[in-house]
Amino acid sequence: MFDIALAPPIQWLYNFPFQFLTITFEVNMTIRLPAEWEAQDGVLLAWPHEGTDWAYMLDDVRPVFAEIIRQISRFERILLTAPCSAEARDYLAAADIDMTNVSIFEMPNNDTWARDFGPITVMFNGQPVLLDFGFNGWGLKFPANHDNLINKRLSEQGAFKPNLKTIGLVMEGGSLETDGLGTILTTAECLLSPNRNPQLDKKEIEQALASLVGARRVLWLNHGYLAGDDTDSHVDTLARICPDNVIAYVACDDQRDEHFQQLKLMEEELKAFRAPDGSPYRLVPLPWPKARFDEMAHRLPATYANFLVINGAVLVPTYRDEKDALALERIGQAFHGREIIGIDCLPLLDQHGSLHCVTMQLPAGVLA
Repeated sequence: MFDIALAPPIQWLYNFPFQFLTITFEVNMTIRLPAEWEAQDGVLLAWPHEGTDWAYMLDDVRPVFAEIIRQISRFERILLTAPCSAEARDYLAAADIDMTNVSIFEMPNNDTWARDFGPITVMFNGQPVLLDFGFNGWGLKFPANHDNLINKRLSEQGAFKPNLKTIGLVMEGGSLETDGLGTILTTAECLLSPNRNPQLDKKEIEQALASLVGARRVLWLNHGYLAGDDTDSHVDTLARICPDNVIAYVACDDQRDEHFQQLKLMEEELKAFRAPDGSPYRLVPLPWPKARFDEMAHRLPATYANFLVINGAVLVPTYRDEKDALALERIGQAFHGREIIGIDCLPLLDQHGSLHCVTMQLPAGVLA
């Protein structure tokens, strides 16, 4: 038995402020955030176009999106938003992509970071419910007026089977990792950002996670960052929960690198964490690619932790780096029995993100 704060009926999820009560329930939780490696219906992406920050490099970045779509569509469906569906469809068809598993929904988008504006799916009494958290451009850094409405517009156009519940909280998918059993791994730098939910302190954030996504415990990382990251240290760039009590994490082995000390401290935090059964997590260090910089000599956030788990496979970002092969091998150690597919994501770094950032998985039962 476990005691945890839960919002009573599901319809309260979109009321704010939260109303909490403490209930006791069996191990089969009422509300549960599924792990990424559980069965999926598809993956959501948004198309890069002239109105996004990709405008100056569309010829470089569109092939990356096309390859991501090609590989995902081998295993499951694609939900793609684009302001001009014909343009996106023509490009993908010209890239020889089988469009059978690709559905394009026409709507405006500010940018392409579906991980952070896409819906977060929870299981309520075993049935999927889509939570539409607020997205404010990573703490008011960038415009997000269109991206914040994408979930609502997709729902109105019949893309989703379950109802969409609007949540009075700012929360991005890249800020949460879970084992599907009630553990949430996150970073204090992001979730306690004063430009996201300044009305809530750390304890209240934990209560909200318990209420909304069924968190039974929250593991906070207080160290670790990537230079050039606009997200305030999203956990999906640093450490990822994998099956069988494994955590794959970014490890810096260069003592001269600016990240070395902070990532060592993060590693010590990970070593101190315990899995739900009380045992230490098995830690899989991911290699440190060579430093990449933009034209202004600003460092870019290259990370192998930004992989995407789909049905039967794991898509891993590569950076034309000598460490790419080792990264694929290490991630394969964490996901036995899945095809490990490297995708050249070097162009994505120019806008300070990578593969996981441009995708949001949609668990089984979500797509209409």
